[in-house]
Amino acid sequence: MNERGAVQLRPQDLDAHLARTLAPLYVVHGDEPLAAIEAADAIRAAARRAGCDERDVFIVEQHFRWDGFIAANANLGLFASRKLIDVRIASGKPGTEGAAALERHARNLPADNVTLISLPRVDRTTQTSAWFTALAEFGVLVAVAPIERGVLPQWIADRLSRNDQRASRDTLAFLAERCEGNLLAARQEIDKLALLLPPGTLAHDDVERAVANVARYDIQELSLAWLAGNAARTLRIVDGLRSEGEPITLVSWQLAEDLHALSAVHEMMQHGQSLATAIRNVRVWGKRQPALERAARRIDAARVLPMLAALAKLDALAKGLGDGDPWDALVAIALELCGTRVPVEP
Repeated sequence: MNERGAVQLRPQDLDAHLARTLAPLYVVHGDEPLAAIEAADAIRAAARRAGCDERDVFIVEQHFRWDGFIAANANLGLFASRKLIDVRIASGKPGTEGAAALERHARNLPADNVTLISLPRVDRTTQTSAWFTALAEFGVLVAVAPIERGVLPQWIADRLSRNDQRASRDTLAFLAERCEGNLLAARQEIDKLALLLPPGTLAHDDVERAVANVARYDIQELSLAWLAGNAARTLRIVDGLRSEGEPITLVSWQLAEDLHALSAVHEMMQHGQSLATAIRNVRVWGKRQPALERAARRIDAARVLPMLAALAKLDALAKGLGDGDPWDALVAIALELCGTRVPVEP
């Protein structure tokens, strides 16, 4: 039986940890691809330095047989070399057999092997499962999450410094805007700058010429933008989604969801509920909850009604009925939601 670890690390703390020690079990989980790749690579490199000359890789997919994983950790001979057991579960669901195998493995870790388990972001139900609890109890967890927009410029500055390059605050903001939501592309652009431009302080014009627009936006970010009343960001994300081929029906659905939630909040408040209670009752979670609360304070009920009426026209245009560009109709409603007072036609 191994001793309990219950260690949780941020990706930025992993290198310092690996310089001091190498645990027998690591679990990298989360939904930021670059951070997950780099964390797993750092663990593999540390395992090689520690004498793990062999690596067994297991890709867990449908109908995966766990007996190979079990056998990889069994019957270690006196002169057997150390191994890195690299398990990748893209779905995050090992199944009944896999869950039992992982739990047994975590509670009986081989002394000479190192196990690396890679998972996507795990939900709360998975976090409380017996197999994940065992991994967390006896291993080292490395949680990788997307970089928040507010700290992205500093992240870029840190990356540039590795190449002995620096940039002004405006240039860092420019790079953050171009690479938002796509750290893999951001790293590629930073590597490109290292090849194209010399060390030292980078001129903004040189950076602007060198960098492509690689931002990857999503519907969630758009929802937060128009609820926050950020018209410039809303337009930028809409343009990004449109150019990436995002279906107008999905974007208009999110707009309808937010407007109906906003309308419901106002209706509950008119019947005596507090704003906080009304927000909870419309069952909006995560970052959208404070964003919707700010929108409800900013926009009164009378302004929501014309936007709701305009949704019907938008829905028809999105289905190819009527004259007009559905994206233009969506932008008009979105800007009104942002508070620009753009008149929307029902």
